[in-house]
Amino acid sequence: MKKPVKILTAIIAAFVLAIAFVFAGCGGTHVTSIEKTSENGETDTFTVYYSDGTSYDFTVTNGKDGSNGKDGEDGKGVTAADLYAEYLKQTGENITYAEFLKKYLTFTEDVSSSVAQCLNSAMKVYTEFVETKNYGSVYRPSYVSETAIYTGSAVIWEIEESADGYAYLVTNYHVIYDSKADADLNGGMTARQVYCYLYGSEDTPVQKETGRTDSNGNPIYETDENGCIVYDYGDYGVKCDIVGGSIEKDLAVLRAKTSELKNINPDIKAVTLAEDYYVGETAIAIGNPENEGISVTKGVVSVDNEYITLSIDGTKRAYRSIRMDTALYGGNSGGGLFNAEGKLIGICNAGDSTDQNINYAIPLDIVKGTVGNILYYFNDNGKTEPVKPGIITLGITVLGANSRYVYDPAAGYGKIYEDVTINEVMVNSIAEGFGLSGGDIIKSLIINGKEYAISRTFTVSDLILTMRAGDNLSVKYLREGTEKTTENYVLQTRDFKAL
Repeated sequence: MKKPVKILTAIIAAFVLAIAFVFAGCGGTHVTSIEKTSENGETDTFTVYYSDGTSYDFTVTNGKDGSNGKDGEDGKGVTAADLYAEYLKQTGENITYAEFLKKYLTFTEDVSSSVAQCLNSAMKVYTEFVETKNYGSVYRPSYVSETAIYTGSAVIWEIEESADGYAYLVTNYHVIYDSKADADLNGGMTARQVYCYLYGSEDTPVQKETGRTDSNGNPIYETDENGCIVYDYGDYGVKCDIVGGSIEKDLAVLRAKTSELKNINPDIKAVTLAEDYYVGETAIAIGNPENEGISVTKGVVSVDNEYITLSIDGTKRAYRSIRMDTALYGGNSGGGLFNAEGKLIGICNAGDSTDQNINYAIPLDIVKGTVGNILYYFNDNGKTEPVKPGIITLGITVLGANSRYVYDPAAGYGKIYEDVTINEVMVNSIAEGFGLSGGDIIKSLIINGKEYAISRTFTVSDLILTMRAGDNLSVKYLREGTEKTTENYVLQTRDFKAL
């Protein structure tokens, strides 16, 4: 993904770059900033400000290349990277891309348009359970079964446009799971009912009245066969089914009738997925904090990969996460984390209650792999009960070595790379069949002829989520300085297990 920051919001003609932009190196007059100063239909006027106090105005055709494009055709356009290259050419100064942007170019990041589009993919979620509580004591228990309502958030992942089609939603597993649920009366530990609301059409469930009152004049509420109060979700509430989920990934997939959602808002849209994310990138959370309605908070990605410990069902598990300083609160769980372009980079799921600058989201690669996996098994088998992801076990443990940060001047950001080294190979595993052994460095996995570079230890587990029975798999690895590639193996149904 290219860095979302652009030098200009319109296209700068190539001849303007050559004539007006005379960059200076160390000393002398230099460009201090470039700003759009006026708009007039298809033309924009930009002002170049110089360090000696002078300025230069020029006008360009918005969205056209003034010199290279033919009449009525979009031209190539000029990016910040192009200007950086021209600057180096003209001045010969030894300056990095980041230093160039900071020194000469100014911009104001406006994410309002991106956020506005994302709101058509945002949803508020209510989950309903039966909990049985003891209102007495250890010596004289008094058990009462009650309806428990919890709230969270979701994003619209995929929309089937057919008349009887569904929209598929993604949220956290802990949103649809209640460790305090009465498994017998609730029908398990996952929500017995799920309702969702679109942004702009939000409501709150209320206890359903019978129209009668008790001797004290208090309303009498409708109850079910277990004596639990029945809730009314209103005209805007859309009933959802639980398609499947993974407690190990803290992700769940819901579905609602597309027609029911579009009857409320015909402009609903599925999220657009980012190609990547990086430290320092804008991170926008959209969710239902404190059940006060769908709202937006903004920060940046602080750490691209961090493991946190969560306990959803009483078992502590490690979850790979993005850390950001974007504010999250109770109810944000399951909501989308977006970049400045309005593309999804993760699903919010946790926070540090003692420090609002430390919050977490599930990285996009895990979301894509897990959701795609759940939908594959759901559609493939035609099941109606919740589906768990199916994954293979390669039969290896890996370690990271020679970890280093590599900055990419053209992209404007960098990444951490490491050598992914096999620590152990399990007996009778796929890896043993490949002939892999401890000390081998995995360079890539080749799935159905497409090569995926392995640059971090977690890349292996992310890719495993995307594999299916019938896929062709081979491994490229380095052994004692020599690169080798294993024979091809066709994955079998027996190689998979439920996650």
